[in-house]
Amino acid sequence: MARAAVCVFCGARNGHDPAYLAAAEETGRMLAGNGWEVVFGAGDIGLMGAVARAAQGAGGRTLGVIPEHLLGREGGGRDLTRHVVTETMHERKKVMFMNSHAIVVLPGGAGSLDELFEVLTWRQLGLHDKPIFLLNINDYWTPLLQLVDHVIAHGFADDSLRGMIREVADAQALGTALRAALS
Repeated sequence: MARAAVCVFCGARNGHDPAYLAAAEETGRMLAGNGWEVVFGAGDIGLMGAVARAAQGAGGRTLGVIPEHLLGREGGGRDLTRHVVTETMHERKKVMFMNSHAIVVLPGGAGSLDELFEVLTWRQLGLHDKPIFLLNINDYWTPLLQLVDHVIAHGFADDSLRGMIREVADAQALGTALRAALS
């Protein structure tokens, strides 16, 4: 396989818990240390900016993808290895997804949820088999995982849906899981 790339979906904010920012930075360094390109939303802000800066600081490559309407709001494009400007948010997600071999979701808000559920739905429909990892820092994603279990328990999804989301506790566990998935 050519150089693997990992799509990272995460917040355009840092959140209130300093552990989220620390995990984002550790994830960026870990991805770079394994030689994986970081595909991200190209913003200079929040956790997404922290992941990219940490990856670049560790000698890693980045591909930032940002829609035109967010250039002024999220920055973006500064010091990136590669940079793509899209017309729409949907196109942004598609470009990020198509240029990656695995998906990682760190804490984030509505945008991160949208990104997660789009790639999860595509996986459920058999449109891809890329691994999807939730970095569950301080149980941030536990309520979401409980909701997925609830959806399954009430017959709105097959049991297999839960297996399409791999929960990891920290960047070290993520690195181990990614190495196994991308080998």
